[in-house]
Amino acid sequence: MSRPGSDRPLRPVRSYVLREGRMTTGQQRAFAELWPRFGVEFEGNVSLDPAALFGNTHPVTLEIGFGNGDTLAELAARYPEHNYLGIEVHRPGVGRLLLTLAERGLGNVRVLRQDAVAVLEHGLPPTSLAAVQLFFPDPWPKHKHHKRRIVQPALLDLLYPVLQPGGLFHVATDWQDYAAHILRVLEADPRFANTAGAGQYASRPAGRPQTKFERRGERLGHGVWDLLFRRR
Repeated sequence: MSRPGSDRPLRPVRSYVLREGRMTTGQQRAFAELWPRFGVEFEGNVSLDPAALFGNTHPVTLEIGFGNGDTLAELAARYPEHNYLGIEVHRPGVGRLLLTLAERGLGNVRVLRQDAVAVLEHGLPPTSLAAVQLFFPDPWPKHKHHKRRIVQPALLDLLYPVLQPGGLFHVATDWQDYAAHILRVLEADPRFANTAGAGQYASRPAGRPQTKFERRGERLGHGVWDLLFRRR
C-alpha cells in the first residue's frame, strides 16, 4: 500500500505526497474503460450523495489512501452488505484497483482520485459514514517532518461531522512512534472514545486483511499497531 502523508491542514493542504509510478498498459486501459463504471468525479464544492453513488443506503466506509487497493477489494468481497468509498491519488494504484473490481465482479466500491482533505471538507454529507479507515499512512519519521503526519487534531475536526454517532475511525501503522502520536492525538479529543480502553492499542480486528508488506514486516519482527476509536 502507498502511504498517504499530510501537510498541516491550515495551508493549502494535501493528504498525500505524489510519488507517481509508471502505469502498465492494463492500468491505462482500466482508466479508459472502467473509470466511468467505478470512478467518481468530485467537483470540489458539490457534496456527494452516497445513496445515489451506490444505488442503495447500505453503510459506507471510507478508506483514505488505499494504495494498490488489495485490502479495499478484499473487504468489499467479504462484506457485500457494506459500501466502500476509496480515495487514492496515485494513478497506478487506482488503475490496479479498477482492474481488480472488474475481475472480481465487485459492485460495492466507488473510487475517488482526489485529496482526501478536500473530500472530507466539502464532499460528504454530515453523518454519512459508518467508518473511516487509514491503513499504514506515511509516518514521516524525521522529527522536523512530524507536522506533515495526516493524523492531527485538524483531521479529527474533519472526521467528526461526517462520521455517524458511534462510527469508527480505524488506523493501523507499523511505526511505534507514529502509533504513540496517533494515540495521543485521539485520546486528547473528547469527541472520540478508545474502543480498547484508555491508553491501549487494539488487537488487529479479524476483519482487517493483512497486507503483503505487513506480513513481511512481521517475519522481520516488526510490530503493527491498530487504533480503533468511536465517534461519541
